[in-house]
Amino acid sequence: MPNLSPLWVSLRVSCLTTVVTLVLGTAVAYGMYRYQGKPRSLLDGILIAPLVLPPTVVGFILLVLLGKNGLLGQILDQWNLRLVFTWYGAVLAAIIVSFPLMYRAALGAFEQVDPLILDAARVDGASELDLFWHMALPLAGPGIGAGTVLTFARALGEFGATLMVAGNIPGQTQTMPMAIYFAVEAGAVEEGWFWTMIILLIALWGIFLVNVWRP
Repeated sequence: MPNLSPLWVSLRVSCLTTVVTLVLGTAVAYGMYRYQGKPRSLLDGILIAPLVLPPTVVGFILLVLLGKNGLLGQILDQWNLRLVFTWYGAVLAAIIVSFPLMYRAALGAFEQVDPLILDAARVDGASELDLFWHMALPLAGPGIGAGTVLTFARALGEFGATLMVAGNIPGQTQTMPMAIYFAVEAGAVEEGWFWTMIILLIALWGIFLVNVWRP
């Protein structure tokens, strides 16, 4: 039986990533749904850029920014904080890479909401906060739920950006995708298959739960 630390590291990183990305992606998506200014297309392109960029490119950019000599790294160093080669860095990398999936899923869900319903509620005196919590969010719930599952699965399988930023430190930053890669590189194919099956089972179980809970 292989050391199970990659499983716990992956679950910890994926769960925290999913919570943060769910909140952030939904909020940004609703803001973009309401925003109709000219820079909208440019902003949308920037937000989904991590989806089309190779993960290693995203990881390299984060490494440059967060490294000891990087702009953000120097600021963090003043507070005695460090993200590079820590599991917090793994979380940040997973958030950046998985954010576009949550954002696009939530935006698509909000765009399916009939604006006439929201306008009628505004006429009746509903505040924008009430519209979001009691109308837009429940109506967009299935799409946001699907985006949440995609976010978790993407964070669970993240490799390139995480390896660049967090490294492969057993028991600390080594996730299951890293365990697969380095197991196969070392010729331990059975161990690679073990972690592959674990990831598949977790991902399929998440999809199953969403289908069961879908209204």
